[in-house]
Amino acid sequence: MENQKQVFRSRISVLLIVFLSAIFILPCTIPMVKHMMIFGLSIMGVVLLLVLLLYGGMRYIILGERLYLRIWSIPTCSFRIADIVSMKRSYYIFDIPTNTTASFKKLRLQFAGEIRLYVHVSPVREKEFVEALKAINPNIQVNIPEKTGKWWRIWDWDV
Repeated sequence: MENQKQVFRSRISVLLIVFLSAIFILPCTIPMVKHMMIFGLSIMGVVLLLVLLLYGGMRYIILGERLYLRIWSIPTCSFRIADIVSMKRSYYIFDIPTNTTASFKKLRLQFAGEIRLYVHVSPVREKEFVEALKAINPNIQVNIPEKTGKWWRIWDWDV
């Protein structure tokens, strides 16, 4: 199983997209529509489409002893799974350098070393993702509470 390639796509939170749209897009769009600024609306639409394609193509690939992060087929970075020391739930929205997700519900992977490196991931099949990492590195400390039974946890949302 360690040499088998496993691909997990990134979760996309509709709630996060609505939230960010309300904060950033609507205040700009309303004046543009009011003053018929078609060129500005076109540019905003293209940028929004590119951002959605970017996050829609995020994949987490486990291959051998490494975890690869890819956008469509473009490799962005990779990590040694043996260097992961812990995994816990995270809900940070604007953690720019380490946030590779378009979701409120994330996993924070903490890596060993003098520099406390971490990265946020949000795989759709989260339980399988955790089990695949633990199969390669059983020393990973996992602190992911199982929460069930509330109405807002529909579709695996946890916000």
